[in-house]
Amino acid sequence: MKRDRRKFHIHTFGCQMNQADSGIIATLLQNEGYEPATSEDEAGIILLNTCAVRENAVERIGHYLQHVKGFKRKHPELIVGLAGCIAQYRREALFGDFPVLDFLAGPDNYRDIASLVAEASGGCRVSRLDFDATETYEGILQSRVEPLTSFVPVMRGCNNMCAFCVVPFTRGRERSHPFGSVLREVRELGLGGCREITLLGQNVNSYCDPQSGADFPQLLEAVCREAPGVRIRFTTSHPKDMSPSLVDAMASQPDICQHLHLPVQSGSSRMLERMNRGHGILSYLEKIRLIRQRIPGIAISTDLIAGFCGESESDHRQTLELMREVRFDSAFMFHYSPRPGTLAARTMPDDVSEEDKKRRLQEIIDLQNTISGELLREAVGTVVEVLAESESRRSAAQLMGRTSTNRVVVFDRGSFQPGDLVRVLITGSTSATLSGKTV
Repeated sequence: MKRDRRKFHIHTFGCQMNQADSGIIATLLQNEGYEPATSEDEAGIILLNTCAVRENAVERIGHYLQHVKGFKRKHPELIVGLAGCIAQYRREALFGDFPVLDFLAGPDNYRDIASLVAEASGGCRVSRLDFDATETYEGILQSRVEPLTSFVPVMRGCNNMCAFCVVPFTRGRERSHPFGSVLREVRELGLGGCREITLLGQNVNSYCDPQSGADFPQLLEAVCREAPGVRIRFTTSHPKDMSPSLVDAMASQPDICQHLHLPVQSGSSRMLERMNRGHGILSYLEKIRLIRQRIPGIAISTDLIAGFCGESESDHRQTLELMREVRFDSAFMFHYSPRPGTLAARTMPDDVSEEDKKRRLQEIIDLQNTISGELLREAVGTVVEVLAESESRRSAAQLMGRTSTNRVVVFDRGSFQPGDLVRVLITGSTSATLSGKTV
């Protein structure tokens, strides 16, 4: 297949923020006359939008670039770019590591991608990796593939210097999108038929409107008024910024989904102090109790790190005990890997053996799978409201959707279509999925 130099393909790695950024990049390229390719095989421009949070994310980029190398061998005119956090983090060293790359663009430099493509087409290897403390991409509506659910960034960057985290070094300082800009985007999505919107930020509940000073609870309430009947989610929250007013806003607005992602990272206050998290386990548990008191039935998910610097077996057992006490619906679970430039990598020995890291991680995974399975079995016999998102992978006679608590449900479609809100009687469960019939 001949490659069209005016067509682009974006391959997105990592978080929901990256998915939203890919939509912004696509809009910026289309504004300059480029078109999205139907597949990477016809694209004259292949762009990787990347994540640097986990070590395995970096490895995945390398594997994919090996795949792209074969394309470029057959089509030397193919332009290959790398954007996002890996570009900002590893910078021009990437050109030496991956000769297939033609250009790099950091998270604050997406407006320059069209000019980078033009320069690369002339045979230059170029980069734009400047931080811009004012860049929020205000007014740029994402090019969206999925019409029913959308991600809306409300802030960028992070001021929390967690010892293990590279985000402040790749995304820069916190800056919030203007209140009115967020509401305009939400209003357009609601009028366009979107059924669920997720508000995004590296630390979304520290949002502060740069003009009025309005905080995140005020933004949440305004978003619900702007798009009535549209489900609202948000991620990611930091425990230290989980305020009573935010809990009240969630409890008072029926369109806000009953799911909260609240990363804790460890069950040991000693480890949380080493991680520079800004909260301890007692304060975390107090907030969990408040949330469950005000929002009965809410599902809570989290992030957990096994084997951080200095973690003892006692610290690890405290994490397992926290999991048993809180009973998270789900968790993102990793073993610690040093990220160069972070506080931990600079000042703390990585002194937990690889064997212990992997064992502890497996114990965390096994316990979480048990808890998740128990919670799903407890849902059997209940009636839940499901937003149908798509056909089931196994059968066009079934639909797949999610509850307000973010649980996946598969059910016989009958006359229903993606986008419908459906009441489903839960009749069965697996370790990760509920099944049922419409009522």
